[in-house]
Amino acid sequence: KEEIEQPLVLNQQVKEEKKQPVILNQDIQENKESSQDKNLSNELSPAVRKIVDEKKIDVNKVQGTGKDGRILKGDLIGLMSQSPQPSERKIKYGPEEIIKMTRLRLTIAKRLKEAQENAAILTTFNEVDMSSIIQMRKDYQEDFQKKFSVKLGLMSFFVKASIVGLKNFPAINAEIKGDNIVYKNYYNIGFAVGTDRGLVVPVLRNADEMSFANIEKNINTISDKARDGKLAIQDLQGGTFTISNGGVYGSMLSTPILNPPQSGVLGMHNIVERPVSKDGEIMSRPIMYLALSYDHRIVDGKDSVSFLKCIKEYLEEPRRLFLKL
Repeated sequence: KEEIEQPLVLNQQVKEEKKQPVILNQDIQENKESSQDKNLSNELSPAVRKIVDEKKIDVNKVQGTGKDGRILKGDLIGLMSQSPQPSERKIKYGPEEIIKMTRLRLTIAKRLKEAQENAAILTTFNEVDMSSIIQMRKDYQEDFQKKFSVKLGLMSFFVKASIVGLKNFPAINAEIKGDNIVYKNYYNIGFAVGTDRGLVVPVLRNADEMSFANIEKNINTISDKARDGKLAIQDLQGGTFTISNGGVYGSMLSTPILNPPQSGVLGMHNIVERPVSKDGEIMSRPIMYLALSYDHRIVDGKDSVSFLKCIKEYLEEPRRLFLKL
């Protein structure tokens, strides 16, 4: 249920004016400029100006009750004490709505619950300085697009770095079947795509055999199919590891859930300028937090931490991905 915002209560009591202010618009918007433009001939008193500036009130939406329409302190206090109207959805649909879950949403719910119940999920974290990747994309973006007709994005770097990590720590690219552990010597990387119908995880098959350009092209093609609802069942099957980028929505940090029967999922997040210490000096760097959720039944803590450290090293020196060092 949607809560109704409580009225703002000021510490001082103000007597109600006999004539109540006429509210032209219930919304109080952040607009200092319009407050300064309001009837220059009717200047605001210092007390009124202070409230307008502190609360960022658009006085164009308030009709004053003073002489010649002058805005009084009581007008503003009356405005701020007004309770907002119920939301449009509440007015239109009532306090609650009951909507049947789509087949896709039911499938998502079932698989997420299955992941929580059938795996021993643990998450470990690290951070990566994105300076080198940002600079590389800036330096080569134009030439890359001209040659391959696709933008050089972030995902190709993360796919490539993840594959290096998976080769070094094969348990994260494995799954449990009965009493056995099945180690996959191929690398089908799933990537989460948000659509109007829900989250889907299509798969880049044999991503280790793809170039940067092929990875970017395939991600674009498959993502478009996902958003258009044109994915085939085979586009969603056979993944061995998943990458989820919550950073596109502004996520700072998360604990991603495994995509069964996989044993690992990497969470990307937003890039934020943060203060870091380097060579005894404090400087600003574009930092991304990384999260690896893994199945602790077959992945040891040491391997999970080392996997993230491996990815961090390659992302901070991305040219190593081209040189295969």
